[in-house]
Amino acid sequence: MNYNTQKQPSEILFISSYPPRECGIATYSQDLILALNNKFKDSFEISVCALESDESYEYPEEVKYVLNTSNPRDYTALVASINQKDEIKALLIQHEFGFFHTHENDFLQFLYSVNKPVILTFHTVLPKPDSKLLHSVKRIVAISESVIVMTKNAARILEKEYAIEADKINIISHGTHLVPHLDKSELKKLYGLEGKRILSTFGLISSGKSIETTLDALPAIIKQNPDVLFLAIGITHPSVVKNEGEKYREMLEQKVIDLGIQRHVKFINKYMVLPELLEYLQLTDLYLFTSKDPNQAVSGTFSYAISSGCPVISTPIPHAMEVLGNDGGIIVDFQEPQQLAAAVNNLLLNDQLRFNLGANALHRIIPSAWENAAIAHASVINKAMDNNTVLSYTLPPINLNHIERMTTDFGMIQFSKINTPDIDSGYTLDDNARALVAMCMHFELTGNEKDTSSIKTYLNFIEHCQQPEGNFLNYVDETKNFTQQNYETNLDDSNGRAIWALGFMLWKRRLLPIALVSKAVSIIQPAINQIINVHSTRALAFTIKGLYYYYNAYPSTSTLNVIKQLAERLTKMYRHESESNWEWYESYLTYGNSILPESMLCAYLLTGNHEYKNIAMSSFNFLISHTFKGDQIKVISNRSWMQKGTKSDQFGEQPIDVAYTILALSNFYGVYRNTHYLDKMKTAFNWFLGHNHLKQVIYNPCTGGCYDGLEETHVNLNQGAESAVSYLMARLTTEKYFNHPTKKPNQNILLKQKKQSQLI
Repeated sequence: MNYNTQKQPSEILFISSYPPRECGIATYSQDLILALNNKFKDSFEISVCALESDESYEYPEEVKYVLNTSNPRDYTALVASINQKDEIKALLIQHEFGFFHTHENDFLQFLYSVNKPVILTFHTVLPKPDSKLLHSVKRIVAISESVIVMTKNAARILEKEYAIEADKINIISHGTHLVPHLDKSELKKLYGLEGKRILSTFGLISSGKSIETTLDALPAIIKQNPDVLFLAIGITHPSVVKNEGEKYREMLEQKVIDLGIQRHVKFINKYMVLPELLEYLQLTDLYLFTSKDPNQAVSGTFSYAISSGCPVISTPIPHAMEVLGNDGGIIVDFQEPQQLAAAVNNLLLNDQLRFNLGANALHRIIPSAWENAAIAHASVINKAMDNNTVLSYTLPPINLNHIERMTTDFGMIQFSKINTPDIDSGYTLDDNARALVAMCMHFELTGNEKDTSSIKTYLNFIEHCQQPEGNFLNYVDETKNFTQQNYETNLDDSNGRAIWALGFMLWKRRLLPIALVSKAVSIIQPAINQIINVHSTRALAFTIKGLYYYYNAYPSTSTLNVIKQLAERLTKMYRHESESNWEWYESYLTYGNSILPESMLCAYLLTGNHEYKNIAMSSFNFLISHTFKGDQIKVISNRSWMQKGTKSDQFGEQPIDVAYTILALSNFYGVYRNTHYLDKMKTAFNWFLGHNHLKQVIYNPCTGGCYDGLEETHVNLNQGAESAVSYLMARLTTEKYFNHPTKKPNQNILLKQKKQSQLI
């Protein structure tokens, strides 16, 4: 069974300016198309009609048509081509008045004549329209199936001033790039900017950017901050060069000389590739956006700066007012260098305020990441086609970057601030046990010898946590010492997770070096003697699951007896609490629920006890009935547990619960081969990819990390160990079912299995 089930992708035709044309909308369209291809390549096939005027370009292969907007015959020819091609299901037009204003009637006739649904994105919505503009916009919207704008302000103007019905308007923010948030000092060193406080702005340069406002402010800034360097990044806008040459840039360069600030200004006069641009933004201490156009609704440059973590000072364009208000940044008036200088000096002298502003704005801008913009556009496109396309999410590549970054030579760090490991948070047995399971899964899939080093690290950490009696402590600080929290918290669940990880590793023993296998055996055997005394529900379940794997590696009557003893405790709990409408082990549903029925399934497989089987099935079906709502998974909220006789609370969903559900579904499918479990598994994994109530990605493909939680109105952007490892376990599980179901086993693994089987 393939993960992506869409038989024939729907072809969507983008009509837009397009690279290599140097234009903000061209870049926007290319970024959006790339995001749609990455997220929904089996749902949509995207082609492009590039808009031209007097110039012509050599385009990439996705450009199938070219429309010269100054040639009426081109509109007629394009309509004929579109209408004759049944494969094209919808048009997405990027509208800017400058594209069509000289041939507006031809554009309107094109819209009237085309026989496909049209979705139109307004990149500019002008307030206070005159009668001609009002009539033009209303006609365009009337022909369109749906319109997209990028700010709430633009939507408000369309509704109030153009009388456009709200149901036709979709707000999808300008997309922005997820970035890895690299070390600022290292980037400055890389670009020869050590010891400098960097102010920057970027984009196609024109007088509308009012860069002279920053230049006029610099003398006052330099007086208080002599280490300041202002970077003006970007070439002059091609249309400006065409009409007036480099007049504006030359004026700026002369102003720098006149003000005597040559050592504090650098013009980087080139069209910068995206990775380099994002690095410049990440090393920036303050980003300055000084546009003098009050009607500029949105700016991609502004969005990219915020997503790079830059604290921003901006003039009051609508986008800035929406994102930077309420402690997201600083707003200064248009063309007011004194205000700008005061704001810059204040922020450069206050490191904490700069950090807070950058972090606040980042949390507001991340929902507009290109991945989320793609999800929103896919929904609008599908609605325009009467929902005739099955939106099939594409599995992202397996990425260990964040896992590796979170792992020291001692173990996996517990928390991160955004995606930066927070060593002050220390380490936990919980995280390292889960990481051991995930890395064994990854090694089995890939045979990458580098994984054995990580397996050794996580196993050594578990050994470090083991006490002389055989039990484990959980919390370790950054200096490798056990913290007081170990003696104030019930550690039963942590001990159960350790047994699970050790048992799972030993189940894969034939893949691993003998020294690691021997160490795992030496750790798990004394631990079993201690775990027999636990009564915590999840500790029992994790232990049963771990001993199930251990028994399959090293069968013994004593291990089987422990499994029976622990399973009986869960059975008694189930008998005590279950009723006709509450088939569960406790009087509430809390966290990690899936492990309970999964453990009873394990107990049944080893003992053949049909009561265990019936309990496993009934409790898992009960859990599924409360966590799958329609075509989405909604795991039990961590705001408040679901009590018997009450409804589940909303929101507060965590990646670990989704991942545990996927692991359980995999094991139930492995036993019963019911494709119902595969369907649920796909639904659950899509939660990470954006199929949730916020329609936002939880997995970060840029870092390889996973956000810590899905709340009512936002995603928790921190990417701690628990979330990252949980996602990885889920992703590795889906790989064997949905990505390459018929691929051959890794030959290195097969060879290692053959050799080890002769030794163990």
